[in-house]
Amino acid sequence: MSKRPVIRLKPKAEARAIRHGFPWVFANELVTDRRTRALAAGSFANLEDADGNALGLVTVNPVSKIIARMMDRDPDAEVTLDWLADRITRAQDLRDRLHGAPFYRLVHAEADGLPGVIIDRFGDAAVIQPNAAWAEAHFALLAQALQQVTGVSTVVKNASGRSRALEGLDEETVLHCGNLDGAVPVQMNGATYMADLLGGQKTGLFFDQRDNHAFAARLARDARVLDVFSHVGGFALAALAQGAASALAVDSSAPALELARQGASASALAKHFQTRQGDAFAVMEALATEGAQFDLVVCDPPAFAPSKPALDKGLRAYERVARLAAPLVAPGGYLGLCSCSHAADLTSFRNASARGIGRAGRRAQLIHTGFGGADHPQLPQLAESGYLKAVFFRLD
Repeated sequence: MSKRPVIRLKPKAEARAIRHGFPWVFANELVTDRRTRALAAGSFANLEDADGNALGLVTVNPVSKIIARMMDRDPDAEVTLDWLADRITRAQDLRDRLHGAPFYRLVHAEADGLPGVIIDRFGDAAVIQPNAAWAEAHFALLAQALQQVTGVSTVVKNASGRSRALEGLDEETVLHCGNLDGAVPVQMNGATYMADLLGGQKTGLFFDQRDNHAFAARLARDARVLDVFSHVGGFALAALAQGAASALAVDSSAPALELARQGASASALAKHFQTRQGDAFAVMEALATEGAQFDLVVCDPPAFAPSKPALDKGLRAYERVARLAAPLVAPGGYLGLCSCSHAADLTSFRNASARGIGRAGRRAQLIHTGFGGADHPQLPQLAESGYLKAVFFRLD
Protein backbone atom coordinates (compact mmCIF):
# COMPACT_ATOMS: atom_id res chain seq x y z
CA MET A 1 0.00 0.00 0.00
CA SER A 2 1.34 3.44 -0.93
CA LYS A 3 2.22 5.85 1.85
CA ARG A 4 -0.98 7.83 1.77
CA PRO A 5 -2.93 9.23 4.70
CA VAL A 6 -5.37 6.79 6.25
CA ILE A 7 -8.88 7.82 7.28
CA ARG A 8 -11.25 5.62 9.24
CA LEU A 9 -14.99 5.14 9.60
CA LYS A 10 -16.58 5.56 13.01
CA PRO A 11 -17.56 2.30 14.77
CA LYS A 12 -21.27 2.76 14.03
CA ALA A 13 -20.78 3.80 10.40
CA GLU A 14 -22.19 1.40 7.81
CA ALA A 15 -19.07 -0.05 6.15
CA ARG A 16 -21.26 -2.66 4.44
CA ALA A 17 -22.82 0.02 2.22
CA ILE A 18 -19.36 1.03 1.03
CA ARG A 19 -18.42 -2.59 0.36
CA HIS A 20 -21.64 -3.03 -1.63
CA GLY A 21 -20.91 -0.09 -3.89
CA PHE A 22 -22.15 3.09 -2.22
CA PRO A 23 -19.54 5.67 -3.26
CA TRP A 24 -19.79 8.36 -0.58
CA VAL A 25 -18.78 8.81 3.03
CA PHE A 26 -20.54 11.62 4.89
CA ALA A 27 -18.76 13.79 7.42
CA ASN A 28 -20.69 12.37 10.37
CA GLU A 29 -19.56 8.83 9.46
CA LEU A 30 -15.84 9.53 9.56
CA VAL A 31 -13.38 9.98 12.40
CA THR A 32 -12.40 13.59 11.77
CA ASP A 33 -9.37 14.11 13.95
CA ARG A 34 -6.90 16.94 13.50
CA ARG A 35 -4.92 15.08 10.82
CA THR A 36 -8.03 14.37 8.76
CA ARG A 37 -9.26 17.96 9.00
CA ALA A 38 -5.82 19.14 7.85
CA LEU A 39 -5.95 17.17 4.59
CA ALA A 40 -6.06 19.36 1.51
CA ALA A 41 -9.35 19.37 -0.37
CA GLY A 42 -9.03 16.96 -3.28
CA SER A 43 -6.19 14.92 -1.80
CA PHE A 44 -6.22 11.11 -1.74
CA ALA A 45 -6.32 8.76 1.23
CA ASN A 46 -6.91 5.13 2.06
CA LEU A 47 -10.25 4.43 3.72
CA GLU A 48 -10.56 1.82 6.44
CA ASP A 49 -13.49 0.52 8.44
CA ALA A 50 -13.56 0.89 12.22
CA ASP A 51 -11.54 -2.32 12.61
CA GLY A 52 -8.76 -1.16 10.30
CA ASN A 53 -9.78 -3.20 7.26
CA ALA A 54 -9.02 -1.53 3.93
CA LEU A 55 -12.03 -0.35 1.90
CA GLY A 56 -10.31 1.44 -0.96
CA LEU A 57 -8.76 4.61 -2.30
CA VAL A 58 -10.83 7.75 -1.71
CA THR A 59 -10.57 11.44 -2.38
CA VAL A 60 -11.09 13.68 0.64
CA ASN A 61 -12.64 17.11 1.05
CA PRO A 62 -12.86 18.15 4.72
CA VAL A 63 -15.10 21.15 3.92
CA SER A 64 -17.80 19.07 2.21
CA LYS A 65 -20.63 17.07 3.76
CA ILE A 66 -19.49 14.32 1.38
CA ILE A 67 -16.11 14.14 3.03
CA ALA A 68 -14.84 11.16 1.03
CA ARG A 69 -15.65 9.76 -2.41
CA MET A 70 -14.59 6.31 -3.53
CA MET A 71 -12.08 6.42 -6.39
CA ASP A 72 -10.97 2.78 -6.55
CA ARG A 73 -11.75 -0.36 -4.55
CA ASP A 74 -8.07 -1.23 -4.77
CA PRO A 75 -6.33 0.63 -1.92
CA ASP A 76 -3.04 0.37 -3.84
CA ALA A 77 -4.38 2.20 -6.90
CA GLU A 78 -2.76 5.44 -8.05
CA VAL A 79 -4.65 8.19 -9.86
CA THR A 80 -2.29 8.72 -12.79
CA LEU A 81 -2.73 9.71 -16.41
CA ASP A 82 -3.11 6.04 -17.35
CA TRP A 83 -5.68 5.47 -14.59
CA LEU A 84 -7.77 8.41 -15.82
CA ALA A 85 -7.40 7.37 -19.45
CA ASP A 86 -8.61 3.87 -18.61
CA ARG A 87 -11.80 5.23 -17.00
CA ILE A 88 -12.48 7.55 -19.92
CA THR A 89 -11.83 4.78 -22.45
CA ARG A 90 -14.35 2.53 -20.73
CA ALA A 91 -16.90 5.35 -20.77
CA GLN A 92 -16.27 6.09 -24.44
CA ASP A 93 -16.69 2.44 -25.43
CA LEU A 94 -20.28 2.55 -24.16
CA ARG A 95 -21.13 5.82 -25.88
CA ASP A 96 -19.64 4.76 -29.20
CA ARG A 97 -21.85 1.69 -29.09
CA LEU A 98 -24.90 3.87 -28.40
CA HIS A 99 -24.34 6.73 -30.83
CA GLY A 100 -23.02 7.00 -34.35
CA ALA A 101 -21.59 10.50 -33.88
CA PRO A 102 -19.49 11.89 -30.99
CA PHE A 103 -22.16 14.08 -29.41
CA TYR A 104 -23.14 12.71 -26.00
CA ARG A 105 -22.58 12.65 -22.26
CA LEU A 106 -19.15 11.00 -22.16
CA VAL A 107 -18.64 10.80 -18.39
CA HIS A 108 -21.49 10.74 -15.89
CA ALA A 109 -19.65 11.20 -12.61
CA GLU A 110 -19.79 8.32 -10.10
CA ALA A 111 -21.65 6.09 -12.55
CA ASP A 112 -18.55 6.13 -14.79
CA GLY A 113 -16.06 5.83 -11.96
CA LEU A 114 -14.99 9.49 -11.95
CA PRO A 115 -16.67 11.01 -8.87
CA GLY A 116 -18.09 14.48 -9.38
CA VAL A 117 -16.91 14.74 -13.00
CA ILE A 118 -19.23 15.51 -15.90
CA ILE A 119 -17.89 15.48 -19.46
CA ASP A 120 -20.09 16.25 -22.46
CA ARG A 121 -18.64 15.77 -25.92
CA PHE A 122 -19.46 17.97 -28.90
CA GLY A 123 -17.51 16.48 -31.77
CA ASP A 124 -14.00 17.92 -31.64
CA ALA A 125 -14.79 19.82 -28.42
CA ALA A 126 -15.61 18.68 -24.90
CA VAL A 127 -16.86 20.41 -21.77
CA ILE A 128 -15.62 19.22 -18.37
CA GLN A 129 -17.49 20.08 -15.19
CA PRO A 130 -15.09 19.39 -12.28
CA ASN A 131 -17.70 19.31 -9.52
CA ALA A 132 -15.48 17.64 -6.92
CA ALA A 133 -12.36 19.05 -5.31
CA TRP A 134 -10.08 16.29 -6.64
CA ALA A 135 -11.11 17.04 -10.23
CA GLU A 136 -10.45 20.73 -9.69
CA ALA A 137 -7.01 19.99 -8.24
CA HIS A 138 -6.12 17.58 -11.06
CA PHE A 139 -7.96 19.31 -13.90
CA ALA A 140 -4.96 19.59 -16.22
CA LEU A 141 -4.24 15.87 -15.92
CA LEU A 142 -7.91 15.03 -16.47
CA ALA A 143 -8.02 17.19 -19.60
CA GLN A 144 -4.83 15.55 -20.86
CA ALA A 145 -6.33 12.08 -20.40
CA LEU A 146 -9.52 13.21 -22.17
CA GLN A 147 -7.56 14.48 -25.16
CA GLN A 148 -5.39 11.36 -25.26
CA VAL A 149 -8.41 9.05 -25.40
CA THR A 150 -10.81 11.04 -27.59
CA GLY A 151 -8.54 13.21 -29.71
CA VAL A 152 -10.60 16.35 -29.04
CA SER A 153 -8.66 19.56 -29.62
CA THR A 154 -10.89 21.91 -27.63
CA VAL A 155 -11.60 21.56 -23.92
CA VAL A 156 -13.82 23.91 -21.92
CA LYS A 157 -13.71 24.01 -18.13
CA ASN A 158 -17.24 24.71 -16.91
CA ALA A 159 -16.95 25.42 -13.21
CA SER A 160 -20.38 26.71 -12.28
CA GLY A 161 -23.35 25.43 -10.34
CA ARG A 162 -24.58 24.32 -6.97
CA SER A 163 -22.40 21.21 -6.74
CA ARG A 164 -19.19 23.22 -6.78
CA ALA A 165 -20.48 25.57 -4.10
CA LEU A 166 -21.13 22.56 -1.84
CA GLU A 167 -17.52 21.50 -2.40
CA GLY A 168 -16.23 24.93 -1.42
CA LEU A 169 -15.06 25.66 -4.98
CA ASP A 170 -15.31 28.87 -6.98
CA GLU A 171 -17.19 29.43 -10.23
CA GLU A 172 -15.21 29.87 -13.42
CA THR A 173 -15.89 28.91 -17.02
CA VAL A 174 -12.87 29.16 -19.31
CA LEU A 175 -11.52 27.83 -22.56
CA HIS A 176 -8.81 25.46 -21.31
CA CYS A 177 -7.36 24.73 -24.74
CA GLY A 178 -8.26 24.91 -28.41
CA ASN A 179 -10.62 27.27 -30.18
CA LEU A 180 -14.33 27.95 -30.34
CA ASP A 181 -15.94 30.01 -33.06
CA GLY A 182 -19.46 30.56 -31.81
CA ALA A 183 -22.09 27.98 -30.99
CA VAL A 184 -21.56 24.34 -31.96
CA PRO A 185 -24.26 22.71 -34.15
CA VAL A 186 -25.48 19.35 -32.81
CA GLN A 187 -27.65 16.92 -34.76
CA MET A 188 -30.25 15.10 -32.65
CA ASN A 189 -33.57 13.51 -33.56
CA GLY A 190 -33.55 15.04 -37.02
CA ALA A 191 -33.05 18.61 -35.80
CA THR A 192 -30.03 20.87 -35.42
CA TYR A 193 -29.40 22.39 -31.99
CA MET A 194 -26.97 25.22 -31.30
CA ALA A 195 -24.87 24.68 -28.17
CA ASP A 196 -23.04 27.60 -26.57
CA LEU A 197 -20.22 25.81 -24.75
CA LEU A 198 -18.87 28.90 -23.01
CA GLY A 199 -21.91 31.01 -22.19
CA GLY A 200 -24.82 28.58 -22.26
CA GLN A 201 -26.63 26.84 -19.42
CA LYS A 202 -24.73 23.88 -17.92
CA THR A 203 -22.51 22.46 -20.68
CA GLY A 204 -24.53 24.09 -23.46
CA LEU A 205 -27.03 21.33 -24.27
CA PHE A 206 -29.11 18.77 -22.39
CA PHE A 207 -28.12 15.43 -23.92
CA ASP A 208 -30.07 13.68 -21.13
CA GLN A 209 -33.39 14.58 -22.78
CA ARG A 210 -32.56 13.05 -26.18
CA ASP A 211 -34.80 9.97 -25.73
CA ASN A 212 -37.64 12.02 -24.21
CA HIS A 213 -37.45 14.46 -27.14
CA ALA A 214 -37.80 11.47 -29.45
CA PHE A 215 -40.85 10.12 -27.64
CA ALA A 216 -42.57 13.51 -27.61
CA ALA A 217 -41.86 13.87 -31.32
CA ARG A 218 -43.79 10.65 -31.95
CA LEU A 219 -46.87 12.43 -30.61
CA ALA A 220 -46.29 15.59 -32.61
CA ARG A 221 -47.13 14.82 -36.24
CA ASP A 222 -49.40 17.60 -37.57
CA ALA A 223 -49.66 18.92 -33.99
CA ARG A 224 -49.53 22.40 -32.51
CA VAL A 225 -46.70 22.20 -29.97
CA LEU A 226 -45.88 24.30 -26.92
CA ASP A 227 -42.41 23.85 -25.38
CA VAL A 228 -42.20 25.59 -21.99
CA PHE A 229 -38.79 26.14 -20.32
CA SER A 230 -37.48 25.33 -23.80
CA HIS A 231 -33.81 26.35 -23.42
CA VAL A 232 -32.44 26.10 -27.01
CA GLY A 233 -35.64 24.53 -28.36
CA GLY A 234 -35.26 20.95 -27.14
CA PHE A 235 -38.74 19.50 -27.51
CA ALA A 236 -39.97 22.05 -30.05
CA LEU A 237 -37.31 21.41 -32.68
CA ALA A 238 -37.52 17.62 -32.32
CA ALA A 239 -41.30 17.83 -32.77
CA LEU A 240 -41.00 20.01 -35.88
CA ALA A 241 -38.41 17.66 -37.35
CA GLN A 242 -40.98 14.86 -37.08
CA GLY A 243 -43.78 16.78 -38.77
CA ALA A 244 -45.39 19.07 -36.18
CA ALA A 245 -47.51 21.79 -37.75
CA SER A 246 -46.11 24.53 -35.52
CA ALA A 247 -44.11 25.02 -32.34
CA LEU A 248 -43.90 27.82 -29.80
CA ALA A 249 -40.84 27.86 -27.51
CA VAL A 250 -41.11 29.71 -24.18
CA ASP A 251 -38.12 30.60 -22.02
CA SER A 252 -36.96 33.44 -19.78
CA SER A 253 -33.54 33.60 -21.45
CA ALA A 254 -33.22 35.75 -24.55
CA PRO A 255 -29.84 34.21 -25.51
CA ALA A 256 -31.30 30.69 -25.26
CA LEU A 257 -34.22 31.62 -27.51
CA GLU A 258 -31.86 33.21 -30.02
CA LEU A 259 -29.96 29.91 -30.17
CA ALA A 260 -33.30 28.13 -30.60
CA ARG A 261 -34.12 30.36 -33.57
CA GLN A 262 -30.70 29.67 -35.05
CA GLY A 263 -31.34 25.96 -34.63
CA ALA A 264 -34.71 26.25 -36.34
CA SER A 265 -33.10 28.04 -39.27
CA ALA A 266 -30.29 25.48 -39.50
CA SER A 267 -32.96 22.74 -39.50
CA ALA A 268 -34.99 24.48 -42.23
CA LEU A 269 -37.90 24.71 -39.77
CA ALA A 270 -37.98 28.44 -39.08
CA LYS A 271 -41.30 29.15 -40.83
CA HIS A 272 -43.11 26.86 -38.37
CA PHE A 273 -41.24 28.04 -35.25
CA GLN A 274 -41.96 30.92 -32.88
CA THR A 275 -40.54 32.02 -29.54
CA ARG A 276 -41.91 33.92 -26.58
CA GLN A 277 -39.64 35.29 -23.88
CA GLY A 278 -40.84 35.64 -20.32
CA ASP A 279 -41.46 33.95 -16.99
CA ALA A 280 -42.89 30.55 -17.84
CA PHE A 281 -45.66 30.69 -15.24
CA ALA A 282 -46.76 34.14 -16.40
CA VAL A 283 -46.65 33.13 -20.06
CA MET A 284 -48.78 30.04 -19.43
CA GLU A 285 -51.33 32.17 -17.57
CA ALA A 286 -51.35 34.67 -20.45
CA LEU A 287 -51.79 31.94 -23.06
CA ALA A 288 -54.77 30.58 -21.12
CA THR A 289 -56.31 34.07 -21.03
CA GLU A 290 -55.77 34.30 -24.79
CA GLY A 291 -57.61 31.00 -25.26
CA ALA A 292 -54.58 29.29 -26.79
CA GLN A 293 -54.75 25.53 -27.32
CA PHE A 294 -52.06 23.04 -28.30
CA ASP A 295 -52.08 19.37 -29.22
CA LEU A 296 -48.83 18.74 -27.34
CA VAL A 297 -47.49 20.71 -24.37
CA VAL A 298 -44.15 19.84 -22.76
CA CYS A 299 -42.72 21.54 -19.66
CA ASP A 300 -39.08 20.94 -18.72
CA PRO A 301 -38.37 23.29 -15.80
CA PRO A 302 -35.15 23.68 -13.81
CA ALA A 303 -34.63 21.68 -10.63
CA PHE A 304 -37.29 22.95 -8.25
CA ALA A 305 -36.18 20.47 -5.57
CA PRO A 306 -32.35 20.38 -5.71
CA SER A 307 -32.12 19.08 -2.13
CA LYS A 308 -34.28 17.38 0.47
CA PRO A 309 -34.98 20.61 2.41
CA ALA A 310 -36.42 22.08 -0.80
CA LEU A 311 -38.57 19.02 -1.61
CA ASP A 312 -41.98 20.21 -0.36
CA LYS A 313 -41.65 23.61 -2.02
CA GLY A 314 -40.37 21.97 -5.18
CA LEU A 315 -43.27 19.53 -5.41
CA ARG A 316 -45.71 22.42 -5.06
CA ALA A 317 -43.93 24.13 -7.95
CA TYR A 318 -44.21 21.00 -10.12
CA GLU A 319 -47.90 20.77 -9.24
CA ARG A 320 -48.35 24.40 -10.29
CA VAL A 321 -46.63 23.73 -13.62
CA ALA A 322 -49.08 20.90 -14.32
CA ARG A 323 -52.08 22.99 -13.20
CA LEU A 324 -51.16 25.85 -15.54
CA ALA A 325 -50.15 23.64 -18.47
CA ALA A 326 -53.18 21.31 -18.49
CA PRO A 327 -55.73 23.94 -19.63
CA LEU A 328 -53.54 24.67 -22.65
CA VAL A 329 -53.87 21.09 -23.93
CA ALA A 330 -56.65 20.56 -26.45
CA PRO A 331 -59.07 17.70 -25.72
CA GLY A 332 -57.39 14.44 -26.67
CA GLY A 333 -53.97 16.13 -26.64
CA TYR A 334 -50.82 15.30 -24.73
CA LEU A 335 -48.95 16.80 -21.78
CA GLY A 336 -45.32 15.99 -20.99
CA LEU A 337 -43.84 17.04 -17.64
CA CYS A 338 -40.20 16.71 -16.62
CA SER A 339 -38.16 16.93 -13.43
CA CYS A 340 -34.38 17.00 -13.05
CA SER A 341 -34.60 17.16 -9.23
CA HIS A 342 -32.88 14.14 -7.69
CA ALA A 343 -34.58 14.87 -4.34
CA ALA A 344 -38.00 14.31 -5.93
CA ASP A 345 -38.36 10.62 -6.69
CA LEU A 346 -40.52 9.39 -9.54
CA THR A 347 -43.58 8.62 -7.38
CA SER A 348 -43.55 12.03 -5.67
CA PHE A 349 -43.10 13.87 -8.96
CA ARG A 350 -45.75 11.84 -10.76
CA ASN A 351 -48.23 12.41 -7.92
CA ALA A 352 -47.56 16.15 -7.89
CA SER A 353 -48.12 16.26 -11.64
CA ALA A 354 -51.36 14.30 -11.38
CA ARG A 355 -52.63 16.61 -8.62
CA GLY A 356 -51.96 19.63 -10.80
CA ILE A 357 -53.79 18.11 -13.75
CA GLY A 358 -56.73 17.22 -11.50
CA ARG A 359 -56.85 20.71 -10.01
CA ALA A 360 -57.09 22.04 -13.56
CA GLY A 361 -60.26 19.97 -14.02
CA ARG A 362 -58.76 17.56 -16.52
CA ARG A 363 -58.82 13.77 -16.62
CA ALA A 364 -55.57 12.09 -17.60
CA GLN A 365 -54.13 8.80 -18.80
CA LEU A 366 -50.48 8.18 -18.01
CA ILE A 367 -49.03 6.82 -21.25
CA HIS A 368 -45.27 6.93 -20.83
CA THR A 369 -42.50 7.40 -18.28
CA GLY A 370 -39.05 8.44 -19.46
CA PHE A 371 -35.63 8.87 -17.90
CA GLY A 372 -32.19 10.03 -18.93
CA GLY A 373 -30.63 8.39 -21.95
CA ALA A 374 -28.24 5.47 -21.71
CA ASP A 375 -25.29 7.84 -22.02
CA HIS A 376 -26.37 8.99 -18.53
CA PRO A 377 -26.01 5.62 -16.78
CA GLN A 378 -27.15 5.20 -13.20
CA LEU A 379 -25.07 3.83 -10.37
CA PRO A 380 -27.58 1.47 -8.75
CA GLN A 381 -26.38 2.31 -5.23
CA LEU A 382 -26.65 6.08 -5.80
CA ALA A 383 -30.15 7.44 -6.39
CA GLU A 384 -28.76 10.87 -7.26
CA SER A 385 -27.31 9.50 -10.50
CA GLY A 386 -30.84 8.87 -11.82
CA TYR A 387 -32.21 12.38 -11.41
CA LEU A 388 -34.24 12.84 -14.62
CA LYS A 389 -37.90 11.84 -14.87
CA ALA A 390 -40.45 12.56 -17.59
CA VAL A 391 -44.14 11.65 -17.49
CA PHE A 392 -46.48 11.92 -20.46
CA PHE A 393 -50.26 12.08 -20.19
CA ARG A 394 -53.17 12.06 -22.62
CA LEU A 395 -55.86 14.47 -21.47
CA ASP A 396 -59.59 14.27 -22.13
